[in-house]
Amino acid sequence: MKEFQEALSYLWGLKRLGTRPGPEVTAAVLHELGDPHRSFRAIHITGSKGKGSTAAICASVLQASGRRTGLYTSPHLLSFRERARVDGQMATPEDLVSGLARVREAIRKVQRRGLLDRDPTFFEVTTAWAFDLFGQRKVEVAAIEVGLGGRLDSTNVLQAPVTVVTTLELEHTELLGPTLVDIAREKAGIFHRGAWGATGAAPGPGLEELKRQAFRLGTPLWELGKEVRLLGDEPVDGTEQRLEVETPLGHLRDLRLPLLGAFQARNASIAVAALQLFSRATGLAIGEEAFRAGLASTRWPGRLERLGDRPPFYVDAAHTPESAHEVVSALHALHPRALPENNVILFSCLADKRAQTMLQELSQLGHQAVIFELPAERGMPIKELSLAARPCFSKVVIARTFPEALTLARASVGEDGLLLAVGGVYLAGAVLSEVHGIAPEGPDLSDPVGRSLWNGSSSAQDRPEGRAEKRRAAPPPTPRPRARRSLTGPGSSR
Repeated sequence: MKEFQEALSYLWGLKRLGTRPGPEVTAAVLHELGDPHRSFRAIHITGSKGKGSTAAICASVLQASGRRTGLYTSPHLLSFRERARVDGQMATPEDLVSGLARVREAIRKVQRRGLLDRDPTFFEVTTAWAFDLFGQRKVEVAAIEVGLGGRLDSTNVLQAPVTVVTTLELEHTELLGPTLVDIAREKAGIFHRGAWGATGAAPGPGLEELKRQAFRLGTPLWELGKEVRLLGDEPVDGTEQRLEVETPLGHLRDLRLPLLGAFQARNASIAVAALQLFSRATGLAIGEEAFRAGLASTRWPGRLERLGDRPPFYVDAAHTPESAHEVVSALHALHPRALPENNVILFSCLADKRAQTMLQELSQLGHQAVIFELPAERGMPIKELSLAARPCFSKVVIARTFPEALTLARASVGEDGLLLAVGGVYLAGAVLSEVHGIAPEGPDLSDPVGRSLWNGSSSAQDRPEGRAEKRRAAPPPTPRPRARRSLTGPGSSR
């Protein structure tokens, strides 16, 4: 429909705007819309890895408990409409058209009254649209994934009764800060007085900072390995795993999860804890059967998803070295007979990723790599991909397009070997589009994180020597808006 494409084009235009972080703009637009984010109760989830999977698990259990449930995640794989789901169904084209019309009218009214000093950004508009949709659809409960960081994220208009930090890693350091402590402080910005917290962060300075922030705000914080205990996880026939989780609020045995990998077991245990805390904080009952049914029916495509059997073919959206390590470990456990010389890695990524460090991790799984350049504005150029891959693999094949890369990779798998396509959400979307024959909707709507800083260059620590940096001139600095006091305070899964 013409109006749907026009809506996507409007969003495409927004992503080119400069960004000044903070939840104030989103709050102003939502207030004009009647504060729809106050009409539902949410579990608010941030973290370096695993926040999308954890949100999907939470939403599935909440839906199984019999309540109208919203799920907000980003980025998307094939359709922008994936970002906002109600009872597991993504928004319709009509939802996007009518919802964006309401949001744009609200923006115009707020601007006419002089309450905004800049135009809202892509993610601010997206967040306002999703929360307004949840209000229109009478959503009762929701799982909300943070876009970036936490303290200054658009979703931090919420006063959620339960807040989650899944993991902490060095990521988006140009925006969140150079150390784990800096990153932890930003992510802890979703904590607030009166809320409960849960985290799967590994012991270290980052976790200690989370605990400091939680203590200063009076937010009780459950930790994986302490209050939250994953007592057992084991694969069941290669399609699901069986879990046992214990917390101070209950002991759940023989849970079945159709998401593979030890990292997903850890995500699930944090989700179970968050849901138990949510039930306690809100008084909304979530029975054991809802936990069982919700975990068993969780769907989260592109995360260690098996797409074929001959050879075994997996796709994963891992985009950090730590995530790549988790995927390699999971596939070693699932396919102990698959030797590295017979396995093939199909790889590409965006320009701001630590490509060479990722590829070093992936080389422990396979000795051959097939690489190609993503057809995206922020895709890493093939020359840089080649420079990153050649020191890591005994054989590197360069393909011109993704279909060619997939054909070459499949043909290169040896006896009892496997194929892994990996490199980020954008690559996972390309894989699923090709395998399922589903064309992506509209233009490139990948999130514009860091576009003012990056243009075809990877992380400094991963640039091969002698490679010239290609930086886009950064916009002049703008003062950060003062964050709301109640939101900021004083102060390994995927």
